[in-house]
Amino acid sequence: MSGIRAQQKEKTRRQLIDAALGQLSADRSFSSLSLREVAKEAGLAPTSFYRHFSDMDELGLTLVDEAGLTLRQLMRQARQRIEKGGSVIQISVRIFMEFIESNGNIFRLLLRERSGTSPAFRAAVNREISYFTLELCDYLQQANKLDAEVAALQANAAVTIVFSAGSDALDADKKDREQLAYRTIQQLRFIARGAMELAQRIETPKP
Repeated sequence: MSGIRAQQKEKTRRQLIDAALGQLSADRSFSSLSLREVAKEAGLAPTSFYRHFSDMDELGLTLVDEAGLTLRQLMRQARQRIEKGGSVIQISVRIFMEFIESNGNIFRLLLRERSGTSPAFRAAVNREISYFTLELCDYLQQANKLDAEVAALQANAAVTIVFSAGSDALDADKKDREQLAYRTIQQLRFIARGAMELAQRIETPKP
């Protein structure tokens, strides 16, 4: 019975998370949501909310954690496709744009809370972005045999460009998103070439 109860509890918790995400949009931020609205959208009584989250802030931080995990899983999917052959940058950007198209609310949450008024939310978002950047840095070191410092510089620059492109892609139509993807791919290629040149200079310093 305890196993069934645990499954039901996780299902209800998931309903609350999905209900909150479903109410986010270009016009609604997480801070504008109320506990009653989220519970109603999930088909639950407001009192049921407290069995899963102490308050809306805890729910919000859970959403941020989930958004960060989703992004890291996205990178791992890109690696799996890359292993089958193809351009690392092109595949990664295409997968990211697919993510924006199908998970726009998750990305909106990260963008908004990164510069929001809550210090706890800002710290949580920055932590998730840091995890994402570090994972990319590790990949660049292994795949391209880059020095740790060069890989970190490339990873940080790449994440900045990709997040900026993601912000622009949120409300873009298909044609504009395609143009945005093309521009992002070219920018990332420039950065990759620069990183390789910098790595070569470090390996063969001038006398």
